[in-house]
Amino acid sequence: MNATALPDLEIAPRTFDRVVLRGQLFEPALFCAPLAEITHCSFRRVVAELGGCGGQFTEMLSGRMILNENLARSPSLRRSAGEKRLIYQLMVRPSDPIDRIVGRLSELSPDGIDLNLACYAPAIRRLTSGSRLFEDVPTLEKVLRAVRSAWPGLLTVKIRLGSSTLGSEARFAERLRVIENCGVDALTLHCRYFEDKFKRRALHEVFVWASSLSRLPLIANGDIRSASTARDNPAAFAGVSGLMVGRMAAVRPWIFAGWNRPVVPDYPGVWNRIAEAIAEDFPPVLAIKRLRLFTTYYARNFHFGHLLDVAVHNAPTVEVAREKAGDFFSRSPTVLDEPSVQGI
Repeated sequence: MNATALPDLEIAPRTFDRVVLRGQLFEPALFCAPLAEITHCSFRRVVAELGGCGGQFTEMLSGRMILNENLARSPSLRRSAGEKRLIYQLMVRPSDPIDRIVGRLSELSPDGIDLNLACYAPAIRRLTSGSRLFEDVPTLEKVLRAVRSAWPGLLTVKIRLGSSTLGSEARFAERLRVIENCGVDALTLHCRYFEDKFKRRALHEVFVWASSLSRLPLIANGDIRSASTARDNPAAFAGVSGLMVGRMAAVRPWIFAGWNRPVVPDYPGVWNRIAEAIAEDFPPVLAIKRLRLFTTYYARNFHFGHLLDVAVHNAPTVEVAREKAGDFFSRSPTVLDEPSVQGI
């Protein structure tokens, strides 16, 4: 890919202090990515309490689900007062009543709506949604124009590079033109191909090329592990307007608070605060499922963290999980300097 050719220039690292998208200030220009069954209201509330995040995204929301959901009680939809900027990510199919879906979502006063064009899950692709919608240019244009017509506020999309077959560069450029022409305000690029999933490294070197194809602000996503990711490779991020952190935010929810300054995280305290928030927001059966999933990420912070993960996964309730986690933390587990998200 021609995108790998970066300018041979001395480029100062970006600080990503702020970005304005459709008149809205995101300060800093750091975003917490949408993560299925992770970025619900409980998790987002704790991230907001810890501070440092300029904008958060909901998990991917089925448009049809929104039509029947209790907006005031849904853990997927409800927001806390501490979330200063919240963008709701939608998964819609071409046959959906988009105007009704957006109208109902508007009742929550979102700071923005994001359309998922990146999900490669077979069940999503069968609905001509996610990555399948990105591939189908006429349908993509139809859906984008319908959302833009129904929603006057900030509209963003989340994409990948497409499929890594012959002609991928031209196809990607064509879709960026469609996205721009349909009135989208900004885009997030997860710099992997669809079929890569999370198995291969993120291609940070493509950001310069991708940003040159469109006037839209570009938010960089994919293996953004800390401030050093962009600071140590400034040329690759020169055309980027913001950074989005995904899996590492689930591992270290304080990652935004500690972006430009040292923090001393309370590892047992943060886990317990998440557990407490989940127990408040979800019915018991769902609460333990959400806590188990979060713990799979959080356990990556520790040597022998699998012991925490296994203990919580075997716990039948949040109350028992908190007892088991207390046993684990009482042994003062060794913390890893650089946890890995490989395999999750």
